[in-house]
Amino acid sequence: MTVLSTEVMAGQRLMVGFDGTDFNDDLEFLIETLQVGGLILFSRNLGTPEQIRRLCRDCQETAARCALPPLFIAIDQEGGQVARLKPPFTQFPGNPAMKHLEDAVHFARVTAGELKQAGINMDMAPVLDVVPEGVDSIMAGRVFGSDPGWVTIMAMTVIDHLQRCGIMAVAKHFPGIGRTVLDSHLVLPDLKIDVQALAESDLIPFKAAIAGDVAGMMLSHICYTGIDPVWPASLSPAVTADLLRRQLGYDGVVMTDDLDMGAIKPNHGIDTAIGQILIADVDIALICHKGPDIETACEKIRKSLADDAILRRMGERSMARIQRLKSAYLQENRGFKPLSC
Repeated sequence: MTVLSTEVMAGQRLMVGFDGTDFNDDLEFLIETLQVGGLILFSRNLGTPEQIRRLCRDCQETAARCALPPLFIAIDQEGGQVARLKPPFTQFPGNPAMKHLEDAVHFARVTAGELKQAGINMDMAPVLDVVPEGVDSIMAGRVFGSDPGWVTIMAMTVIDHLQRCGIMAVAKHFPGIGRTVLDSHLVLPDLKIDVQALAESDLIPFKAAIAGDVAGMMLSHICYTGIDPVWPASLSPAVTADLLRRQLGYDGVVMTDDLDMGAIKPNHGIDTAIGQILIADVDIALICHKGPDIETACEKIRKSLADDAILRRMGERSMARIQRLKSAYLQENRGFKPLSC
């Protein structure tokens, strides 16, 4: 793996949102100055297929001109309730409507083809959460169902076909938010559950995703009081460093959910959140909105890597995971080769 400077290592551990549909001064600052490793697209960035393709191309060309690794360019394209791309992109009814394996295959292959054609290389999907029968879950409209076996089959089909078509899949929301009735976009939910109870249901799809070499894993903004009574999963060493990495053996790229969400921002300042992310062995901090938190996060990571030998070594491992994933998926994407799916 290429040896990178502290500044580049810090930037590569950020995936950020921005405003606008064209390459602009903000994007220039994010890529050239902060040297961010990834961008995430929302409706505020999306217009026609040609506009999206041009935007992604301009961002990748800027990274290349700065001798930086190619960018992760991500989007939430689950289908149904969470689908950022609108017509003429194909519209799917969502995970609950998928009743056959062929539905999952069709969704993944069509979505991968359309994302790749647009210059997007990462899908923040599929949802691996399991909603138990009788639970009024906030996730009811986004999951494959209540049977962890069926969720596993459908999710692994989506992961397999996305990734075979060159799109990185991100399994979410570890270690499972199907039991949650509150919305972490607004508040921090507590879930009184321990690892054993999770292992009997919620963790089953995630274990399969790990075995299936899923490209990325997104953490939830839920406090699992039986695992860590203090920190939400996205900031918890007990969840990522211990459960996900040590116990389950996942050595892929791990990212937070959006640190701007109501579960995190009112409770933990960006400096505290980034400090926890670093010690928890989380690779990428996701910050989805324009604002000073992005630069503050970058400076916090830089200083921590420069001042703390242990965090530096952990940061080098994170950078190796990020570089490995980019090498596997992105070296050809700068040229936007014709689709294979």
